[in-house]
Amino acid sequence: YCNHTIEERRQLFHSLFHFARRAPIHYISVCVRKSECRDIIDLTAKLSRAISEILRRHEPYFTSFDRIIVYYDNGQVELTKILTSVFYALYSHVEFRKVQPVDYKLFQVADLICTLELLAAKGASTQFSSSEHSFFGSVRDFKKNYLKNIQKKLL
Repeated sequence: YCNHTIEERRQLFHSLFHFARRAPIHYISVCVRKSECRDIIDLTAKLSRAISEILRRHEPYFTSFDRIIVYYDNGQVELTKILTSVFYALYSHVEFRKVQPVDYKLFQVADLICTLELLAAKGASTQFSSSEHSFFGSVRDFKKNYLKNIQKKLL
């Protein structure tokens, strides 16, 4: 990605973004501000609580499946522990699979959605950096052209 021009990056992004818009998927997202946590224990507790609450809120959706498969790259050890403990505590039909992001387009879509939600949280409190501004335009443009479209996939 680093060897591509900004225009090539934009084309790759749009290709994945439009795939995500057309894919028959739904997502959930939680946001916990690290700066508002006293330490790693507080951060872990808040993330665990937020993930548990949103999974419980959508329990009928998740229990409608014969099994739940969570694809994760084990990139953040603490998050891996949180996800496994929360999912296994709530559901008996869960399977975790370690993946390489380059091998799974839907995993890349999940990463894209997380990035867009993170930018939305950032845009709500501050302005975009110059590189974000050159890629997405203003915060208003970002919300209108990208965030609004992807949030139609919210569960």
